[in-house]
Amino acid sequence: MTKQQQCTVVRTGQYDGVQGGTFATGISAQSAGAQALCLHQLVMPAGSRGRPHLHEGHESAIFIQSGQVEVWYGRDLTEHVLLRAGEYIHIPADTPHLPVNTGEQDMTCLVARTDPQEQEGVRLLDLPAWLATRIGPLTVGNG
Repeated sequence: MTKQQQCTVVRTGQYDGVQGGTFATGISAQSAGAQALCLHQLVMPAGSRGRPHLHEGHESAIFIQSGQVEVWYGRDLTEHVLLRAGEYIHIPADTPHLPVNTGEQDMTCLVARTDPQEQEGVRLLDLPAWLATRIGPLTVGNG
């Protein structure tokens, strides 16, 4: 007979992501002993942006709960999409991306990744000069 596994409930906590934004502590290896996934809620204040980054070897799925967000992605962040509440985006593994909240309200989303570690697979990238002039300085509270 196989050993009975225990379910884990995570109720509180938050952390600042190295890529920008404040994440609610959700399901991860650290919080729940997850082995193959990570699920968190992210809040990006209106007028803020993250840092360009990718998730090494791991894909992401994001559901926009409220507000809107622009996502710059791909090589040199030349691709662009605007997401609104109720929409999803899939970001393949190792794909550079950058979220920017140009809306007038905070954006809240659920972020799922195939990496059970909260921050281990995040690799920060340089912001292309052409995009820096278009989106402005980083204004997320954690710098």
